[in-house]
Amino acid sequence: MSYRSPAWLRCIALFWALYVASAPAMDRSDAGFNSLLYQLQLVNLVRPTEQSVDSYRVLRSGTRQEKLDSAERAEQELKRFWQTENIPNGAGKGGDNDDLYQRATALEPKSKDYLPVSNRLRYLLWLSEHHTWKPLVIEAWLKEGDYHDAIPEISFRLNMLGDLDSYDKNNRQFNQAIKNSLLRFQRRHGLKQDAVIGPETLRWLNASPDRRARLLANNFLKKSSYQASLDKRFLLINIPAFEMVLVDHDEVQLKSRVIVGKPYRQTPMLRSQISNLVLNPSWRVPRRLMWRDLLPKVREDGQYISQRNFDVFDAKGELIQKSPQEWQKLANGRFPYRLVQRPGAENTLGRYKFYFENKYNVYLHDTVDKALFEEANRALSSGCIRVENVESLANWMASNLVRDKQTWVDMQVEREKTQWFSLDDSLAVHLVYWTAWIDSAGDPQFRNDIYNQNSTGNLATIKN
Repeated sequence: MSYRSPAWLRCIALFWALYVASAPAMDRSDAGFNSLLYQLQLVNLVRPTEQSVDSYRVLRSGTRQEKLDSAERAEQELKRFWQTENIPNGAGKGGDNDDLYQRATALEPKSKDYLPVSNRLRYLLWLSEHHTWKPLVIEAWLKEGDYHDAIPEISFRLNMLGDLDSYDKNNRQFNQAIKNSLLRFQRRHGLKQDAVIGPETLRWLNASPDRRARLLANNFLKKSSYQASLDKRFLLINIPAFEMVLVDHDEVQLKSRVIVGKPYRQTPMLRSQISNLVLNPSWRVPRRLMWRDLLPKVREDGQYISQRNFDVFDAKGELIQKSPQEWQKLANGRFPYRLVQRPGAENTLGRYKFYFENKYNVYLHDTVDKALFEEANRALSSGCIRVENVESLANWMASNLVRDKQTWVDMQVEREKTQWFSLDDSLAVHLVYWTAWIDSAGDPQFRNDIYNQNSTGNLATIKN
């Protein structure tokens, strides 16, 4: 038997579009019931109550009179829920109060993500009801050409999740079609795109439709609530996605891969304003980072300090000079000094540093280690955010937030001198944490919960 998941999803979306479009010509109460039903479906995936579960049950399978009796109660429940979650909607602006359809659709979140997410939730819950999703256990990594008894089930899951157009339930070989679909699956989950079924890919293949629905519903609420407060112009970094986006009046101006903090040196979630940037920054090494990362290297090689262009200062701010052997010996002791790396081509912060006020002492900056942007898991920093397209970001700021452009151009010539540059207009910056969403192409995206923030659990650490 062959399934084609993309067609299933297109049918669901088309059905809903036609259903809503034809609402005036059909029984509008039925359309209103469905609108309330799908809103309650999302609510019950996140914070179900006895009332919301009962309303959902009645609207799904009750008699017409039972649905009519339950609709008003469901409306009040939804109104309170969206208000509590700070999700904008049209409650109170539903036109004719006697028209259930208008009242119900007015309650729907005013988010461009709502209908795609709602459609996907319905499909995932249908999948959960009609197909088992028991954890697969595979002893070895699988790649193209391999044979394995789990291949039919893997193919089925890739098909049902929309990554494989069709499959043969009798095929036990990891063929070219499965390879191509697995690459797409890995891309949608932020995994290394190697077309190999290893532990990370297997964990996501084992993520049940129900679990995916809960992740998507929870993150929809977080994202929609947060986006309601965004300015017209902003810079947003989604931490677990390792991505930055710059938006100006609903138009994406720039995207970039980023590197964020390690799980034990987490990048915080916050909002602030970028008001200054630094060209050719020096790097004053935090003491904790010095002890954890740098001094072990000095203990191995006393020339590390001079080779990496570090200056060493005592508590009075006086420059200290020592031989490599002396540095190596001091690094094994108390080391009562601070390290400052001079600006230049080898500086850890690179060419640009973007400052925004926050209590965590984190900022955006360039990096000399560009190869790290090719890693799938980019939780590699000590808390600050490294930006791959950093020069494009700096140039955009110069074009849009700076009046004295000639001074900016002149400052680019010098590479060894630290220079502060104040922006004429600030840029809102948001560090957020969203692990599931529907992208602009309509594809569901999921990411590992690198900091264990999801209330539904961390998929990255599930035991199979």
